[in-house]
Amino acid sequence: MPINADDLSWTTPDAADAAWRRKQLGEAADSEELGCSLYELPAGQRSWPYHYHTANEEALYVLAGAGTLRLDGETYPLRPGEYAAFPADASGAHRVVNDGDEPLRYLVVSTMREPDVTVYPDSETFGVYVGSPPGGREQRSLSGYYRIDDDVDYWDGENNR
Repeated sequence: MPINADDLSWTTPDAADAAWRRKQLGEAADSEELGCSLYELPAGQRSWPYHYHTANEEALYVLAGAGTLRLDGETYPLRPGEYAAFPADASGAHRVVNDGDEPLRYLVVSTMREPDVTVYPDSETFGVYVGSPPGGREQRSLSGYYRIDDDVDYWDGENNR
């Protein structure tokens, strides 16, 4: 059944340093394998930290406003009509910044595969999502954020002998 974005409420992130608003269109339309969210990013704000997914491809389409896209270590201007794809590997690492004067509105479309690992190169951390993909609302059987350098030897310890 079709839905209208005007009929949906905005949600905001739980993170204290994030200021964007989001409407999860894919979920509202009962999409199962494709996510789509409408984002509104206020002037001077940044979206999710610079990251890439290892299982989910994403794409962005700008509706209104202006900003900058950091993609695979390069920066690109954003304006209405811009489209960018983010492959499910390090070349898809991205972050949106609203360095304009007006709110930046854009759509993000993604596959909804799980399990997924999201890598945050700037902070050298990663997130693990099992049972529900990033952006999914189902209960996860395993999830968390970890430092990349916290590797442990599988064979160390009494329980692994």
